[in-house]
Amino acid sequence: MSLNRYLEALTNAQSLEELWDMHCRKMASYGFDRLLYGFTRYRSGTSLGDPEDFVILTNHPTSYAESFISEGFYFHGPMVRWALDNEGACSWSVIGDMIATGTMSASEMRVIQFNKAHQVIAGYTIGFKSISPRAKGGIALTARAEMPQDQVDAVWERHGRDILVMNNVAHLKILTLPYTSPGRGLTRRQREALGWVGDGKTTQDIAVLMGLTPATVEKHLRLAREALNVETTAQAVLKAALQNQMFVLDA
Repeated sequence: MSLNRYLEALTNAQSLEELWDMHCRKMASYGFDRLLYGFTRYRSGTSLGDPEDFVILTNHPTSYAESFISEGFYFHGPMVRWALDNEGACSWSVIGDMIATGTMSASEMRVIQFNKAHQVIAGYTIGFKSISPRAKGGIALTARAEMPQDQVDAVWERHGRDILVMNNVAHLKILTLPYTSPGRGLTRRQREALGWVGDGKTTQDIAVLMGLTPATVEKHLRLAREALNVETTAQAVLKAALQNQMFVLDA
């Protein structure tokens, strides 16, 4: 598939599942058989926010992906730190440079050892451009276990610009699609109630518009707050909007 045809298919994807399957297969054609995409809108100071609020997409084995997030390896990964501080693409050859010059911390070395145990050895990392200091995304492209870094760099020399463009477009498309953390999806009624709040309607107004009692409207809003793990309805409206859960067309 040509680059133009792939980008057309990518931008027409209707779900994260469709997009991610397509993108994983395309990257595998270049030798990158394991991908880990992450995005947060809740970065502040030294915190990246609650991991449960991250957009995480991966085709790594569960044994790797769950430990990488739940055990906090992501926070100390040298290439994660690079993606947070930079835009564009970076070869993992810099890891060898850091080790050789003694500039890698003990916590970073633990991440490298963890990665080696899971054959996450060679690849490239891409940091995406963001206009907000609170938002940042990146993707780690892990090469097949048998590919050394110099071979990966040779692939990048030939196709790197196309790979970078495809990942940039995939990232921008992901930002337009609905995403929820497991167990935090909203029901149709909850989305509708939050939508009316976002339009400035009162509980009484919403009750009339939805044909419900005010008490039932309050129940939907309370359940929406719980699903989104926030304290106020205003926070729920914002979070649902950021996750593209508002004004979603039902199948």
